[in-house]
Amino acid sequence: MSDPLLAPLSVAASGLRAQSARMLVAAQNIANARSTGDAPGADPYRRKTISFAAELDRQTGVQTVRVAARGVDTSPFRVEYLPGHPAADRNGFVKFPNVNTVVEMADLRDANRMYQANLQVVKQAREIVSMTIDLLRANG
Repeated sequence: MSDPLLAPLSVAASGLRAQSARMLVAAQNIANARSTGDAPGADPYRRKTISFAAELDRQTGVQTVRVAARGVDTSPFRVEYLPGHPAADRNGFVKFPNVNTVVEMADLRDANRMYQANLQVVKQAREIVSMTIDLLRANG
């Protein structure tokens, strides 16, 4: 049976964890967007991905979200002709990560907004619990 006071907290807490993980992945991708392999012709950083799934919280009886999988984007690396670069292969080409910083920044911004929305739910639920306790004290 669902507890009406715990259910919103459970949902919001799972959302906070999920969006925090999403922001971490996006930040790692942005931080490594211009990295190269450590040897001539070596593969650079590969973009990380994250996916989510719904999960039943048996204690509260509500659907929450969890990290379902962490993976890597298998799309091709960006290649640039930079013959003097230390990571250039014998033909002068350097592989760069398959990270699009515009996409990552948009994802980071979206995750931040969702994180803030879940945080607001936690704050509102806390206020409702506090008001309920105050009402019980006044009528007790």
